[in-house]
Amino acid sequence: MSACNLAQLQAQVGNDFHVYPESLLVLNQTCVGLVRNSYGKWLFLSSRLPGFLGKPHRGGLLCPLSPENAQALLRIFPHLKPRRLADGPSFGFGDRLGLATPGHIRAILKAQVFPVLAQQSVRENNRTGRTFAQVLADAVFGALQEGYTEGFAADADHLKSLEQASEAARLGYTFFTCDPSDLLVSVEKLSFREIAEKGKELPFSQLKKLYLGRSFRVPLLGELGFKEDELLRVSVKYWWALDFAERMFHTLLHEVPDGFDFELSVDEASAATTVLEHLFLALECKRRGIKLASLAPRFSGTMEKAVDFRGDLDVFRSELRAHMAIAQAFGPYKISLHSGSDKFSLYPILAKEARGLWHVKTAGTSYLVALEVLARAQPKLFREILHLAKNSFPEERKSYQLSAEAEMVPEPESLQDEKLPELLSDPNVRQVLHVTYGAVLRKMGDDVRAALLTYEEEYLSALEKHFRRHLEALGVMESERA
Repeated sequence: MSACNLAQLQAQVGNDFHVYPESLLVLNQTCVGLVRNSYGKWLFLSSRLPGFLGKPHRGGLLCPLSPENAQALLRIFPHLKPRRLADGPSFGFGDRLGLATPGHIRAILKAQVFPVLAQQSVRENNRTGRTFAQVLADAVFGALQEGYTEGFAADADHLKSLEQASEAARLGYTFFTCDPSDLLVSVEKLSFREIAEKGKELPFSQLKKLYLGRSFRVPLLGELGFKEDELLRVSVKYWWALDFAERMFHTLLHEVPDGFDFELSVDEASAATTVLEHLFLALECKRRGIKLASLAPRFSGTMEKAVDFRGDLDVFRSELRAHMAIAQAFGPYKISLHSGSDKFSLYPILAKEARGLWHVKTAGTSYLVALEVLARAQPKLFREILHLAKNSFPEERKSYQLSAEAEMVPEPESLQDEKLPELLSDPNVRQVLHVTYGAVLRKMGDDVRAALLTYEEEYLSALEKHFRRHLEALGVMESERA
């Protein structure tokens, strides 16, 4: 085959397969494309290439969409490799099912934003049984399906060990989110005597020489400085977390010598990140040689999963302005909004105040779009999912901050089929479904994925519409900028 011709490839692979037309690539005389049959999706090569694993099929090779085959694809088509973040705003698309990347790509085609198409946390992978390798492979094959060539990043999210960071680095990830929340000290719950006792474990005399009696100029905020008790509190709260972040950053310097993006996440602290806390983090990161791409502070108010922000928007705006001022003075680096799914009231504020220096992370909202499609197309399957979600919620909710209760979710048997999609507009139902994905996918994952493959176009169209709404609110769609 001398060219990557759709008709020729279709003839070779056979009429039992659908060929995704945008996926076609050619290397020398070999045509490569993504195909689908009743059993799932495959990578088809018109002739054998080294490094690919599959079974012979009509003179070519039919390959599963495995991490090994994704890595082989990256070796011969480097435009599919993850890249570092571009300048300007960026947006993370988590994908718990491994099927959503084509819809994510369709949403950003007319947006002035850099996508992170592979983004999953260790916690999410543990619950779904996926790995960093599989998450990256799913993003690569999704980009191939859409013929996407504009570049994307891969975020190893909420890393809690150096081993996890090294594993992701060896796979080709470009963005690493350090989550030292287990090492944060909740000083808000301690007496000053208890804080002082913990401070004896720190080189506090050195810190006093570094920071006491000094003034730090921050545009918009003026001159900032620490009193001794303030420095003690902030040091005790963050010292061990910063030690961990430093070790991770320097481990990655060895693993990824060509450069990477590093985010420090403190959004799961017990209280909102203050101006002085952010100042201390910025100063210590600079002193320790940690170059931040972004920092995720904790904001006042409630950032619950897959529902809008609950809190005072004026307070959020004020906190964001302060965080942006410090990020610009000591970076610049981006302010990252975690639990960013469906925070529609915050997006216009973020767009205005952050002036392009923002990153938004979403994850479970793509899963909820999938469930809404199933509620319309497969009501019996959706009822089974909702029943399992209600039963597993008390256990699955433990690592999340939520206000929903399982009792707030109606019994699925009590609703007519046409009423089921409406459940996805109920904040309580959304939260229950959002955090029980692990239990659902461990037990019913094959059925869910098979159903979504049957209704693939409906799912991808729904994703495109859903995320365009996010990006329009963030002011990065080309039509909004015209």
